[in-house]
Amino acid sequence: MIGERIRDKFAASRRKGLWMGGWVPLGYDIKDCKLVVNKVEAKLVRAIFERFARLESATTLAQQLLQEGALGKRGKPIDKGVLYKLLNNRIYIGEAVHKGTAYPGEHQPLISRQLWDRVHAILQESPRKRASHSRAQTPALLKGLLYGPNGAAMTPTHTRRHGRLYRYYVSTSVLRQGPEACPVRRIAAGEIEAAVIAQVRLLLTTPEIVVQTWRAARHTLDGLTETEVREALHSFEPLWDELFPAEQARIVRLLVERVDLTPAGADICLRAEGLTSLLANLHAGRGIQAAA
Repeated sequence: MIGERIRDKFAASRRKGLWMGGWVPLGYDIKDCKLVVNKVEAKLVRAIFERFARLESATTLAQQLLQEGALGKRGKPIDKGVLYKLLNNRIYIGEAVHKGTAYPGEHQPLISRQLWDRVHAILQESPRKRASHSRAQTPALLKGLLYGPNGAAMTPTHTRRHGRLYRYYVSTSVLRQGPEACPVRRIAAGEIEAAVIAQVRLLLTTPEIVVQTWRAARHTLDGLTETEVREALHSFEPLWDELFPAEQARIVRLLVERVDLTPAGADICLRAEGLTSLLANLHAGRGIQAAA
């Protein structure tokens, strides 16, 4: 009976819109057992809703927030899981929820009903459809780095068939002069990007690259040993799979000078100064954003 009375009391308080304890949501503080607006955090919450409504991608927004160093209520990064919980929390439109039923709350809302409806119209769309849209807006990994056998740049493009997204790199000479202008007219983006990434990861662990990187970096990093360079570059290889696509693209541009396609394969030219910059980041333990 005591338990039932406590539950009834709790439900009645919720129906009145009262705060009944638990984790305080980002954007609010507790004062006299009531939710009051935290102006600094409330600004971040509003920005998150507005940016999601514009980007239409939780993955992209989570990447940006991580890179910007945005933190949640308990000082942890706002990853994709936290982001979804925040976007679905009806506290932000001034409601209190008890067992799936929403009641008008006594606290001040942080966002308008109009913005909430815009965000949830996007969330109701198929995640696969939103992901394909996001991928179409993501800069190509080898944009500005890939060249065909005739020396002409390969430009990224994409098309959709039966609801699926297909990405390619197409020779600019073919676009201007016709299909006979280049022996490699186009290539699947995923295929060439995967090949380049695999070769870069392999090259970073070869003795020749380790020695060259050490020789280039020892002038700027005092006391740096060849062993430290080898350990740092070897530690980067398994880290690659944990990086966000935007961070992978940044590192590829940092390391790769250009990629020349041939009928038989591809030649990859690395940037010595890029290797030094990557080593400095790894050595300092910063500058690389891993996926949450």
